[in-house]
Amino acid sequence: MKKLLATALLGVLSLNVWAQSGTNSPYSQFGLGTLAPQSVGFNRGMNGLAYGFHERNQINYQNPASYSALDSLSFIFDAGVSLQMTNFEENGRKKNANNGDIEYVVGAFRAFRHVGVSFGLMPYTNVGYNYSNTQNVNAFPSTSKPNATYSNTYSGDGGLHQFYLGIGWEPFRGFAFGANVSYLWGSLNRSVVNSYSDENVNTLSKTYSMDVRNYNANFGLQYTAKLSKKDALTIGLAYTLGHKLGADAECNVISRNSQTMVADTTKFSIDNALTIPHTYGVGFMWNHNNRLKLGFDYELQKWKDIEMPEFSVVNNVGKYALVGNQFNDRQKFTFGGDYCKGERYRGFFSRMHYRAGVSYATPYLKINGQDGPKEISASLGVGIPIVNGYNNRSILNVSAEWVNLSAPGLIKENMFRINVGLTFNERWFAKFKVE
Repeated sequence: MKKLLATALLGVLSLNVWAQSGTNSPYSQFGLGTLAPQSVGFNRGMNGLAYGFHERNQINYQNPASYSALDSLSFIFDAGVSLQMTNFEENGRKKNANNGDIEYVVGAFRAFRHVGVSFGLMPYTNVGYNYSNTQNVNAFPSTSKPNATYSNTYSGDGGLHQFYLGIGWEPFRGFAFGANVSYLWGSLNRSVVNSYSDENVNTLSKTYSMDVRNYNANFGLQYTAKLSKKDALTIGLAYTLGHKLGADAECNVISRNSQTMVADTTKFSIDNALTIPHTYGVGFMWNHNNRLKLGFDYELQKWKDIEMPEFSVVNNVGKYALVGNQFNDRQKFTFGGDYCKGERYRGFFSRMHYRAGVSYATPYLKINGQDGPKEISASLGVGIPIVNGYNNRSILNVSAEWVNLSAPGLIKENMFRINVGLTFNERWFAKFKVE
């Protein structure tokens, strides 16, 4: 009971930490923000490889069919944190930014024979940026002072998070299916401030806010075929429901007199403005003697037809409306693997897991009419067994990840992230002797 209370307390504390952003990327000003990884500690070492993994001692949120494989004597609790360092480069200028975040808190157990249950908190998107530029202005020759300048300051924060409850069932040997149902919530806040060094020119601000309180659902299938005495192949399918979020988008345009500080505000709003995309995934995992596991995942997110709110000025009249052609469908390809000599061996290094993965994702953002940055990433990770007098089943998962975002004429990002996750595997229903 104490462990369960501690788990619940950590979950509550994580809500407060998640009020902080998990990104510094200026690309998070577009769409719903930067897409957060949906993976946990063990598959982050394989760069998020997940759809074909059917593990008894790990929680694989990305394919809920995997919950059916959970060990009948275990309660699994998994929590992860990350520290990331990002280098931004544009036109030869570079800048670094650091931030850390609690990434996820999840738990799982077997409820009945071949039926597993999982629950937890996962990120969905992150918004976090703050940058500005300053230029000379000659647009107001009759009112502006010589050599006057203007500055544009862009800032944003927030993100979407989800609390989920999932179940997986294996009705007959080799075939499993499952589902996660989530409560999706969060706020997206963005602002643009145009200010001038000449006090005769008003400061113009635009603030955008969206508050989400809705649901999310994803489904999974897995089929494992025995190829030989030592080899098996698992095929995994996953689907996430795309739908309207019922969230209203608000835009406030504020003109403030720099001398009197009197402000004139014009409000705009759009009902039911936000949508999440349909997402399809397929993956394969080859398992050799339960030692070497190699897999491939393909994911397709249908962003292309989604509209997003946009403010524009037509004939000197402000307009805030849903606008299309802001996204492309996003495709992601991932290859990775895990090697462990075997849990039955006594040697410490024989029980360690060694992991690696690489990914490529096509650009889904459109920025000023051109395709946004493509993503190339790679990771290395280890699963370190935790062995003591009463528990030899827990694992400390540590991984290093490199992510590159680049496109011609746009900001280039190079991010290096350290992920640390503790998978605490507690035996249930076991009797212990006290001496």
